[in-house]
Amino acid sequence: MSPRKPAVCALISGGVDSAILVDRLQASGCRVLPLYVRAGLRWESAEIFWVRRLLSAMTTSRMLPLHIIAMPMASVYGRHWSLTGPGVPGARSRDAAVYLPGRNLLLSAAAAIACAPHQITTIALGILKGNPFGDATPQFFRRLSACLTQALGAPIRITTPLARMAKPEWLRRHTTAPLALTFSCLAPAGHGHCGRCNKCAERQRAFRAAGITDPTAYATR
Repeated sequence: MSPRKPAVCALISGGVDSAILVDRLQASGCRVLPLYVRAGLRWESAEIFWVRRLLSAMTTSRMLPLHIIAMPMASVYGRHWSLTGPGVPGARSRDAAVYLPGRNLLLSAAAAIACAPHQITTIALGILKGNPFGDATPQFFRRLSACLTQALGAPIRITTPLARMAKPEWLRRHTTAPLALTFSCLAPAGHGHCGRCNKCAERQRAFRAAGITDPTAYATR
Protein backbone atom coordinates (compact mmCIF):
# COMPACT_ATOMS: atom_id res chain seq x y z
CA MET A 1 0.00 0.00 0.00
CA SER A 2 1.43 3.38 -0.97
CA PRO A 3 1.78 5.98 1.81
CA ARG A 4 -0.94 8.61 2.02
CA LYS A 5 0.03 11.91 0.43
CA PRO A 6 0.40 14.83 2.85
CA ALA A 7 -2.25 17.52 2.92
CA VAL A 8 -1.88 20.66 0.83
CA CYS A 9 -3.35 24.01 1.79
CA ALA A 10 -5.20 25.54 -1.16
CA LEU A 11 -5.62 29.31 -0.86
CA ILE A 12 -8.98 29.99 -2.46
CA SER A 13 -11.19 32.95 -3.32
CA GLY A 14 -14.03 31.13 -5.06
CA GLY A 15 -13.15 32.02 -8.64
CA VAL A 16 -12.55 29.81 -11.66
CA ASP A 17 -8.90 29.53 -10.63
CA SER A 18 -9.92 28.21 -7.20
CA ALA A 19 -12.20 25.56 -8.69
CA ILE A 20 -9.52 24.32 -11.07
CA LEU A 21 -6.83 24.38 -8.38
CA VAL A 22 -8.88 22.27 -5.97
CA ASP A 23 -9.94 19.94 -8.79
CA ARG A 24 -6.35 19.28 -9.84
CA LEU A 25 -5.04 18.84 -6.31
CA GLN A 26 -7.72 16.28 -5.47
CA ALA A 27 -7.18 14.48 -8.78
CA SER A 28 -3.48 14.16 -7.92
CA GLY A 29 -4.40 12.27 -4.76
CA CYS A 30 -3.63 15.06 -2.31
CA ARG A 31 -5.70 15.77 0.74
CA VAL A 32 -6.77 19.39 0.36
CA LEU A 33 -7.29 21.96 3.10
CA PRO A 34 -9.18 24.87 1.50
CA LEU A 35 -8.28 28.12 3.22
CA TYR A 36 -9.95 31.51 2.81
CA VAL A 37 -8.44 34.69 4.25
CA ARG A 38 -11.03 37.27 5.24
CA ALA A 39 -9.44 40.73 5.03
CA GLY A 40 -12.53 42.93 5.19
CA LEU A 41 -12.75 43.54 1.44
CA ARG A 42 -16.13 44.68 0.16
CA TRP A 43 -16.86 41.55 -1.92
CA GLU A 44 -16.01 38.93 0.68
CA SER A 45 -19.55 38.15 1.85
CA ALA A 46 -20.47 37.18 -1.71
CA GLU A 47 -17.21 35.27 -2.14
CA ILE A 48 -17.74 33.20 0.98
CA PHE A 49 -21.34 32.49 -0.06
CA TRP A 50 -20.06 30.97 -3.30
CA VAL A 51 -16.94 29.36 -1.80
CA ARG A 52 -19.12 27.23 0.48
CA ARG A 53 -21.32 26.11 -2.41
CA LEU A 54 -18.36 25.44 -4.67
CA LEU A 55 -16.58 23.29 -2.11
CA SER A 56 -19.78 21.43 -1.25
CA ALA A 57 -20.11 20.47 -4.92
CA MET A 58 -16.45 19.40 -5.13
CA THR A 59 -16.18 17.50 -1.84
CA THR A 60 -14.50 14.11 -1.91
CA SER A 61 -12.92 12.01 0.82
CA ARG A 62 -9.72 13.99 0.23
CA MET A 63 -11.29 17.39 1.04
CA LEU A 64 -10.76 18.74 4.55
CA PRO A 65 -13.20 21.29 6.05
CA LEU A 66 -12.94 24.90 4.90
CA HIS A 67 -10.79 27.02 7.21
CA ILE A 68 -11.31 30.79 7.36
CA ILE A 69 -8.70 33.17 8.77
CA ALA A 70 -9.69 36.71 9.76
CA MET A 71 -6.95 39.21 8.90
CA PRO A 72 -8.55 42.70 8.72
CA MET A 73 -6.62 45.07 6.44
CA ALA A 74 -8.41 48.38 7.09
CA SER A 75 -5.58 49.76 9.21
CA VAL A 76 -3.08 48.80 6.48
CA TYR A 77 -4.96 49.74 3.28
CA GLY A 78 -6.77 52.77 4.69
CA ARG A 79 -9.35 54.34 2.36
CA HIS A 80 -8.63 51.92 -0.47
CA TRP A 81 -11.47 51.24 -2.94
CA SER A 82 -11.36 47.51 -2.07
CA LEU A 83 -12.58 48.39 1.42
CA THR A 84 -14.76 51.45 0.82
CA GLY A 85 -16.45 50.73 -2.53
CA PRO A 86 -16.18 54.02 -4.48
CA GLY A 87 -13.70 53.85 -7.35
CA VAL A 88 -14.04 50.14 -8.17
CA PRO A 89 -12.08 49.57 -11.42
CA GLY A 90 -14.47 49.24 -14.34
CA ALA A 91 -14.60 46.82 -17.26
CA ARG A 92 -12.13 48.84 -19.35
CA SER A 93 -9.55 49.40 -16.60
CA ARG A 94 -6.04 47.98 -16.82
CA ASP A 95 -4.84 45.01 -14.77
CA ALA A 96 -2.74 47.33 -12.60
CA ALA A 97 -5.93 49.02 -11.38
CA VAL A 98 -6.99 45.94 -9.39
CA TYR A 99 -3.64 45.26 -7.72
CA LEU A 100 -3.90 44.93 -3.95
CA PRO A 101 -0.46 45.73 -2.49
CA GLY A 102 1.28 42.74 -0.99
CA ARG A 103 -1.77 40.48 -1.23
CA ASN A 104 0.08 37.29 -2.20
CA LEU A 105 2.67 38.00 0.48
CA LEU A 106 -0.01 38.41 3.15
CA LEU A 107 -2.10 35.42 2.04
CA SER A 108 0.86 33.07 1.77
CA ALA A 109 2.34 34.09 5.11
CA ALA A 110 -1.00 33.77 6.92
CA ALA A 111 -1.57 30.33 5.42
CA ALA A 112 1.91 29.10 6.33
CA ILE A 113 1.66 30.38 9.90
CA ALA A 114 -1.74 28.74 10.37
CA CYS A 115 -0.81 25.44 8.74
CA ALA A 116 2.75 24.75 9.88
CA PRO A 117 1.76 23.66 13.43
CA HIS A 118 -0.46 21.01 11.82
CA GLN A 119 2.37 19.66 9.63
CA ILE A 120 0.84 21.14 6.48
CA THR A 121 3.80 22.76 4.79
CA THR A 122 2.76 23.06 1.13
CA ILE A 123 0.69 26.11 0.20
CA ALA A 124 -0.90 26.16 -3.27
CA LEU A 125 -2.12 29.32 -5.01
CA GLY A 126 -4.11 29.57 -8.24
CA ILE A 127 -1.70 31.99 -9.93
CA LEU A 128 -2.10 31.88 -13.72
CA LYS A 129 0.24 32.45 -16.64
CA GLY A 130 0.35 36.13 -17.55
CA ASN A 131 -0.10 37.50 -14.04
CA PRO A 132 1.84 40.78 -14.32
CA PHE A 133 2.54 41.55 -10.68
CA GLY A 134 5.84 41.28 -8.83
CA ASP A 135 4.39 39.13 -6.06
CA ALA A 136 3.25 36.46 -8.52
CA THR A 137 6.61 35.40 -9.98
CA PRO A 138 8.44 32.10 -9.42
CA GLN A 139 11.39 34.01 -7.93
CA PHE A 140 9.11 35.75 -5.43
CA PHE A 141 7.56 32.51 -4.24
CA ARG A 142 10.94 30.76 -3.98
CA ARG A 143 12.28 33.54 -1.80
CA LEU A 144 9.11 33.75 0.28
CA SER A 145 9.20 29.97 0.83
CA ALA A 146 12.77 30.29 2.10
CA CYS A 147 11.86 33.17 4.43
CA LEU A 148 8.87 31.32 5.87
CA THR A 149 10.91 28.14 6.28
CA GLN A 150 13.49 30.05 8.29
CA ALA A 151 10.88 31.91 10.33
CA LEU A 152 8.68 28.93 11.16
CA GLY A 153 11.25 26.15 11.39
CA ALA A 154 9.22 24.06 8.95
CA PRO A 155 9.94 23.25 5.28
CA ILE A 156 7.40 25.63 3.75
CA ARG A 157 6.85 25.27 0.01
CA ILE A 158 4.61 27.67 -1.90
CA THR A 159 3.44 26.24 -5.22
CA THR A 160 1.54 27.64 -8.20
CA PRO A 161 0.30 24.56 -10.10
CA LEU A 162 -1.66 26.59 -12.67
CA ALA A 163 1.09 29.03 -13.66
CA ARG A 164 1.99 27.31 -16.92
CA MET A 165 -1.26 28.25 -18.69
CA ALA A 166 -3.69 31.17 -18.91
CA LYS A 167 -7.32 31.05 -17.76
CA PRO A 168 -8.91 30.23 -21.16
CA GLU A 169 -6.61 27.22 -21.58
CA TRP A 170 -7.52 25.88 -18.13
CA LEU A 171 -11.22 26.46 -18.81
CA ARG A 172 -11.05 24.31 -21.93
CA ARG A 173 -9.45 21.48 -19.93
CA HIS A 174 -11.82 21.61 -16.95
CA THR A 175 -15.32 21.83 -18.38
CA THR A 176 -16.52 19.29 -15.79
CA ALA A 177 -15.66 21.57 -12.85
CA PRO A 178 -18.71 23.34 -11.33
CA LEU A 179 -17.92 26.65 -13.02
CA ALA A 180 -21.44 28.00 -12.45
CA LEU A 181 -20.63 28.03 -8.72
CA THR A 182 -17.52 30.18 -9.09
CA PHE A 183 -17.46 33.88 -8.30
CA SER A 184 -15.13 36.75 -9.20
CA CYS A 185 -16.56 40.27 -8.92
CA LEU A 186 -15.39 43.50 -7.29
CA ALA A 187 -18.84 45.08 -6.86
CA PRO A 188 -21.35 42.30 -6.18
CA ALA A 189 -25.05 42.83 -6.68
CA GLY A 190 -26.13 40.93 -3.58
CA HIS A 191 -24.41 37.59 -4.11
CA GLY A 192 -24.30 38.00 -7.89
CA HIS A 193 -21.89 39.36 -10.47
CA CYS A 194 -22.28 43.05 -11.31
CA GLY A 195 -21.18 42.65 -14.94
CA ARG A 196 -19.47 46.06 -14.94
CA CYS A 197 -16.20 45.67 -13.03
CA ASN A 198 -12.71 44.66 -14.14
CA LYS A 199 -13.06 41.11 -12.82
CA CYS A 200 -16.44 40.51 -14.47
CA ALA A 201 -14.97 41.68 -17.77
CA GLU A 202 -11.94 39.41 -17.31
CA ARG A 203 -14.25 36.48 -16.59
CA GLN A 204 -16.35 37.15 -19.71
CA ARG A 205 -13.25 37.42 -21.91
CA ALA A 206 -11.86 34.14 -20.55
CA PHE A 207 -15.03 32.18 -21.35
CA ARG A 208 -15.20 33.70 -24.84
CA ALA A 209 -11.54 32.92 -25.50
CA ALA A 210 -12.05 29.36 -24.26
CA GLY A 211 -14.97 28.91 -26.63
CA ILE A 212 -17.31 27.62 -23.94
CA THR A 213 -20.59 28.94 -22.59
CA ASP A 214 -20.32 31.37 -19.69
CA PRO A 215 -22.80 30.08 -17.06
CA THR A 216 -22.70 33.33 -15.10
CA ALA A 217 -25.75 35.51 -14.49
CA TYR A 218 -24.57 39.14 -14.64
CA ALA A 219 -26.66 42.05 -13.34
CA THR A 220 -25.52 44.04 -16.40
CA ARG A 221 -24.02 42.84 -19.65
